[in-house]
Amino acid sequence: MTGPAGAPRRPVRIANSSGFYGDRGAAAREMVEGGPIDVLTGDYLAELTMLILWKAREKDPSAGYARTVLGQLEPVLGTCLDRGIKIVNNAGGLNPAGLAAELQALAGRLGLHPKIAYLTGDDLLPRLGELLASGETLAHLDSGQPLAAAGGKPVTANAYLGGWGITAALAAGADIVICPRVTDASLVSGPAAWWHGWARDDFDALAGAIVAGHVIECGPQATGGNYSFLDEIRDRRYPGFPIAEVAGDGSSVITKHPGTGGLVSPGTVTAQLLYEIAEPAYANPDAIAHFDTVTVGRDGPDRVALSGTKGSPPPATAKVAMNFAGGYRNTMTLVLTGLDIEAKAAWAQDELFAVLGGRDQFAEVDARLLRFDAPDAPTNEQATAHLRITVKDPDPRKVGRRFSNATMELALGGYAGFHTTTPPTPESEYGVYWPALVPATAVAPVVVLPDGTALAIEPAPAGRGGAGRPGGREGPGAPEAAADGQPTAAERAGGRAEPAEETVAAPLGRVCGARSGDKGGNANVGIWARDPAAYPWLRAYLTTDRLRALLPEAAGLPVRRFELPNLGALNFVIAGLLGEGVAASTRPDPQAKGLGEYLRSRSVAIPAALLRRDHGG
Repeated sequence: MTGPAGAPRRPVRIANSSGFYGDRGAAAREMVEGGPIDVLTGDYLAELTMLILWKAREKDPSAGYARTVLGQLEPVLGTCLDRGIKIVNNAGGLNPAGLAAELQALAGRLGLHPKIAYLTGDDLLPRLGELLASGETLAHLDSGQPLAAAGGKPVTANAYLGGWGITAALAAGADIVICPRVTDASLVSGPAAWWHGWARDDFDALAGAIVAGHVIECGPQATGGNYSFLDEIRDRRYPGFPIAEVAGDGSSVITKHPGTGGLVSPGTVTAQLLYEIAEPAYANPDAIAHFDTVTVGRDGPDRVALSGTKGSPPPATAKVAMNFAGGYRNTMTLVLTGLDIEAKAAWAQDELFAVLGGRDQFAEVDARLLRFDAPDAPTNEQATAHLRITVKDPDPRKVGRRFSNATMELALGGYAGFHTTTPPTPESEYGVYWPALVPATAVAPVVVLPDGTALAIEPAPAGRGGAGRPGGREGPGAPEAAADGQPTAAERAGGRAEPAEETVAAPLGRVCGARSGDKGGNANVGIWARDPAAYPWLRAYLTTDRLRALLPEAAGLPVRRFELPNLGALNFVIAGLLGEGVAASTRPDPQAKGLGEYLRSRSVAIPAALLRRDHGG
């Protein structure tokens, strides 16, 4: 591989400084000052963030981007220009041109003159009518419902762009590249392709960079944050943000700056590899990265090597993330103490909705009794449970103070010990998430170069994917997904424990780590064997039916199961667990962040021999 000047290049050091909108403010400065890097990236966009940015833009048309990036970059902008560190982020959100102009103005106040480029072409909202008229149904990826039956108009509709626009901007001399809705991994694959001079069909190299980008996109989740095995993390200071050293063949080393907190180990990297990937054939606009081909290995202290990743052509479709304004909601939490918890909860609901005039006046009511109480509790707090009541409706007046004030009427005329966790609250607007596919050729990315020239980005050469989800089932190592309630051939054929093997009831987390999260309305749970010797047992034991038994919320929901033997891991997608997406979900944990740790806490029959093994890091 050759770099921009035609000479072989060393690995490019790409640092992350943000995993979400509102992440650590000092991270950019820490990454620039902590050691050598070539590219400073930041990921600011989640599905929910696009809705947040739309609400901001409704109040101020000049908004629509992640404003926090300005404060993060101000103290490092001059240093980055002096050292030749490129800045690439997706903080542009719904208004990348606006952020580029704000950054140019900020630089001018600092006496600096960076070359700033920005990407456009992801916004399909103005073209939805055209797409529907051409025969595209924009059907929901999970339910199959066509957009025309959704009962409303989207307020945002953004296609996921790839990394080639970033590559073109850097090749044109940009110091800063502002992106809208690109895939998170593109913030790494785009700069890596520029640095090493990759071609559009270097799919293995691109796939390796996509894997590296996926690992570092969520910041310290790759360096000890949100990690199951707390005992492995000896340095409990705030974790250093991650760096991907991406080589010319797409292999990489994940690391962090010396002297920073946290840990980079095969375990912390495996956890992030499994985060919200759905199937192992991980589709991006530039390539499909096959996560079941990745090899993970140590490369020294706080250094983990990723190699062997296979890539294939990208799908013929592009994913579009749409958001609707769903209506209004409000939640009040009533505290129940001591005896007769269930009877108190039932009376509270009956009394409250009698005061309000009935449940059926609301579009949706969700009441959950959360039991934290214990018999003969040693403290008052340990004798309490929560009754969490959420109401939704298109009419804000129904769910606003009228609802929350009504709960206060129970204070003197309701169950004994009544109190709430908060004072009465006003309504809040919520959104509904709608993922769909369009032909990749319907998306027209454009990069606006520092001199103002608009350069169209040609679509990547596509494979045959697109009949279903991005990437289809083609490509090396594509695993069989379990049909709903049925074992895969691998489940039927291999890895069963001997019937007479001694087992001990213990938490699943004694031998397995997990990481969970959201994909729209679906929950994703990745689980891996801490010791490779435990993987055959895990593979045979944790079927879709057993998962449902361990996670009662999943009963009756479609569950897809994928095997990644290279990681000693299984990945599960629980369709519909989060309803219409994070912004609309009434779960106390709307993003399913704690679902994996709950799974690890469940008691199962584990072979005694596995529990006796020494579990290293």
